[in-house]
Amino acid sequence: MTSMFSILAAALLGVTAVRANPSLSARQSITALTTSQIDYFTPYTWYASTAYCTPNQILAWNCGANCEANPDFKPVASGGDGNSVQYWYVGYDPSLDTVIIAHQGTNPEEFEADLTDADFFLTNLDSTLFPGISSDIEVHNGFADDQASTATEVLAAVQQIMSKYGTTSVTMVGHSLGEYYRNCAAISLLDSVYLPLWLPAGTTFKTITYGLPRVGNQAFANYVDANLHLSHINNEEDPIPICPGMFLGFVHPSGEVHIEDSGEWASCAGQDNPSTQCAVGDVPYIWDGNLNNHDGPYNGVTMGC
Repeated sequence: MTSMFSILAAALLGVTAVRANPSLSARQSITALTTSQIDYFTPYTWYASTAYCTPNQILAWNCGANCEANPDFKPVASGGDGNSVQYWYVGYDPSLDTVIIAHQGTNPEEFEADLTDADFFLTNLDSTLFPGISSDIEVHNGFADDQASTATEVLAAVQQIMSKYGTTSVTMVGHSLGEYYRNCAAISLLDSVYLPLWLPAGTTFKTITYGLPRVGNQAFANYVDANLHLSHINNEEDPIPICPGMFLGFVHPSGEVHIEDSGEWASCAGQDNPSTQCAVGDVPYIWDGNLNNHDGPYNGVTMGC
């Protein structure tokens, strides 16, 4: 585990530690979620977990407990090889009346082999995929490349579902750091910026991610806050949400929900809330984290197929 943390630090942070920016304001308000508010996320948590299943399992909707948790789901498209392109799928949930878009994460045990290259940087979004987006907005170059690799396939599947089922609701889910440049929660967040640019006015969107790292700069975080409905759920001392470091120019959008050791789900106001009830304050240094927390459980759901 020590070696794994060393590589995490070198590859994602560029230094051995990360802690809250001392210029951040004092602790902002923290509120505890009720049982019903926590349970609201459960169907989406299962969908994020299901993204670890193969495309064949997804299209047959035969993937054990993951599929049984949402038995009425209608899969429409799935792809990826679980290696160079992480698994992904798109389908329709008639109970929730929404399109579901999910991207696979990666087992934390594989991070040691994957996180060996610290050659990442902030870059502008592709103007072809993201027309009209301000050049002030910058994101992790690897995350942007991987979102671009599946973007048009995902969009086509979403359009097909909206036409077939008459829904105007789209939900993105994703978990994990993924492999080094295959961050599936990050891809889901970038999909959340991409899809509204191409889908009809009146479409509603929400994004629910688990173990989300920082994806972009301050302008990106501000854009997400102004335009998206995001919940990013972090479990206990998971170190992934504090990567990459804020000193590298990366900033989390608002919408954090932090599962505390007590089991309480804390809604953390603002961007990178420094309270010890939130990820930045709870894991001030990379070695304070515990990768065993990364896969959950999230209200009883542990990620994986």
